[in-house]
Amino acid sequence: MQENSSPNKAGTAIGRLWPVAALLLALISLYLFGPDNATLFDALRSNREKMLSLVAEYALIAELVFAVIYAVAIAFSIPGGAMMTIIGGFLFGPLRTTLYVVVAATLGATALFVVARVAIGNRLRARAGPWMAKMEAGFQDNAMSYLLVLRLVPLFPFFIVNLVPAFLGVGLRIYVIATFFGIIPGTFVFALAGNGLGSALDASGNFSVSAVLSPDVVAALVGLAVLALTPVLYKKFRSRHGG
Repeated sequence: MQENSSPNKAGTAIGRLWPVAALLLALISLYLFGPDNATLFDALRSNREKMLSLVAEYALIAELVFAVIYAVAIAFSIPGGAMMTIIGGFLFGPLRTTLYVVVAATLGATALFVVARVAIGNRLRARAGPWMAKMEAGFQDNAMSYLLVLRLVPLFPFFIVNLVPAFLGVGLRIYVIATFFGIIPGTFVFALAGNGLGSALDASGNFSVSAVLSPDVVAALVGLAVLALTPVLYKKFRSRHGG
């Protein structure tokens, strides 16, 4: 009997968590296609206790479900990553959510990168086409630094930054490293905001994703981006001064 208890418990956990996975997807759909944020947060407020209790009881499986959904969303270029990160921060806390999102987003983006190179590249290239000329010079100067900047500061849509390096000869190693480390600061900011979402729900208030990117936060991300550009700036300085 003891040998079968663990598989049965795992099966029960998965069975109970699928509604939570469906709810996560529904919340993202409400964010993308709903009439306003009030509808989204009414749904979250109504299901808050259920989600938190299941996450507390089946933490590992809940985290895995969240990470898989996130990776798939990134791989298929489905918008709503910022809101998912906020919800993750609400459910799991900022540190764990940052870890899950960074790993999942890197895996999803890498999968899209590989597919863009070897499978349906022409179709994806057409989708990314208008943005490629704007990015090409930066990648030619220093692919690692430039990609770090694009990950730190949302100058272009996230799915475009996932695609364009595949068509401009950026190596897989550089792509993975720059993606993993470049998205950490922004991810932590949104996860930290999600950690405080409970207060907004308690106060029956609404929450805006755009409000997360306050001037101080944007200034910090820009500062990190400038730091990432240091090798490029140094290279230009040396070339102008005959170094």
